[in-house]
Amino acid sequence: MQLHLPNMPEQITKSESKILDYIYNNTDEFLFSSIGAVSKKLGVSGTTISRFVRHVGCEDYKELKKYIADQSMSEGPAAKIIETLRSDRNFTAENWIIRQQMYLQKTLEGLDEEEFQKAVTALLSAHRVFIHAKSASAALGKLLMFRLRRLGIEAVLLPSGGSEMLEGLVNVKKEDLVVLFSFAKVSKEGKIILRHQKKIGYRTIAFCSRTFIPKEEQADIQLFVYRGEPNEYHSMTCPAAVVDALVVAVSEQMGSESVLRLSSLHEMKKQYAPDR
Repeated sequence: MQLHLPNMPEQITKSESKILDYIYNNTDEFLFSSIGAVSKKLGVSGTTISRFVRHVGCEDYKELKKYIADQSMSEGPAAKIIETLRSDRNFTAENWIIRQQMYLQKTLEGLDEEEFQKAVTALLSAHRVFIHAKSASAALGKLLMFRLRRLGIEAVLLPSGGSEMLEGLVNVKKEDLVVLFSFAKVSKEGKIILRHQKKIGYRTIAFCSRTFIPKEEQADIQLFVYRGEPNEYHSMTCPAAVVDALVVAVSEQMGSESVLRLSSLHEMKKQYAPDR
């Protein structure tokens, strides 16, 4: 993609030509680099870069990066993280955690308590719980599986895709439950799981970040989680919080049974732990 600057001067210096060449041919790297990093890499002074920025019609280095980002980074993970970094003038852990508090509040506003309780009941009543989670959601799937197994609920991870996913799905029976992580869209595998549900009759729970979902893409139970705006880096804070909330609610519903199971596990760990 050819990049355009606000004001491309007819004559530029040798140093400015080097800066332009670097921006055009290393756009992603440039967008993540400070003025000091670019200065060091190109062997030109920070003053030279600042002068170049004004020469091409931008007020400062940050405005130049925004101008380039708007042209070259319209989609994809790099674009999302750049947009997130751009929204906070200076990124700090504190600012990020404050942002997560806002995400949690939005999740709380959008999460239907009745749907949540239906999910708890479905997890408790299922013969087995199959979990389909791919890409970034894979860690959430493993977390849910680990937590459920500790409570004595048989939880199985479905392979993320390909024929292996079908080989796992064929084992799902009517009395089972399938949990999907389908935030912004339902994956190809997710659509197969929902289509196969009509034939077998198992129940489904989906974690989603959309407020409107076409009927053909809806699971039996929808759990809303907010992960950021479409063009931002998508956080897993809220999905992880809802996963943990489900597990705690299931444990509460199990009552003394959950305590006995966890105590038995603790005793086994002490009994069979390797000698120190």
